Amino acid sequence: MSRSIHGGRHELGQNFLYHPPTIDRIVRLVRATDGPILEIGAGDGAITRQLAALGRDVRAVDLDEHRVRRLRRRLPSVSVVHGDALRVPLDRPVVVGNLPFHLTTPILRRLLTDGGWTEAVLLTQWEVARKRAGVGGRTMLTAQSAPWFDFALHGRVPADGFRPKPAVDGGLLTISRRRSPLVDPAERGGYEQFVRTVFTGRGRGIGEILPKPRRATLEAAGIPPSALPRDLTPRQWAALWNR
Repeated sequence: MSRSIHGGRHELGQNFLYHPPTIDRIVRLVRATDGPILEIGAGDGAITRQLAALGRDVRAVDLDEHRVRRLRRRLPSVSVVHGDALRVPLDRPVVVGNLPFHLTTPILRRLLTDGGWTEAVLLTQWEVARKRAGVGGRTMLTAQSAPWFDFALHGRVPADGFRPKPAVDGGLLTISRRRSPLVDPAERGGYEQFVRTVFTGRGRGIGEILPKPRRATLEAAGIPPSALPRDLTPRQWAALWNR
């Protein structure tokens, strides 16, 4: 295959999935959703073929123009688009993607701030999936978006399941838009700044990090003063803000 105008696999950050158990799990998760599907980073179409078999409206996007042409020939029932995951409209209710590892964070940030999608099924680095799901502690990005989105971890994917083989394992992550937000969307900017301030504040626990007038809210929210910001649940963050 000819080299893409955007570079080869290394430049495109492409690690194609060839792990049948993970592909099957992705399809099962997607099958539980409703509506048209947007797949970002379709690559060689290992996931795309299975999504097409669901009989739903599928739009697949990839940056490599040669792979786009091949997928169009192989999967005429799929709308295959030559585009960039950082720019393509996120205008379908279900988003699926084996995310390029070097673009995981910017793509996640875009998903959490753009589009009207409701369910996302994503393959990322294992550590990213684990942290986003709150295993071993939540990150600031997760805490900032948790009032509007729910994150869940669905398994680890061995590095041997990708070609070329990456240096780390993958993780299967789902993100669901909450039907009833825990914080008023109109307050999102202020809430995100509040979370940033707490995460970057000085102190050995949230009881020391928060200003004294706010510390009285900890007991009401069921938060021990020794808790670290990464330990708080989405509802505890929302309670702190709302109180």
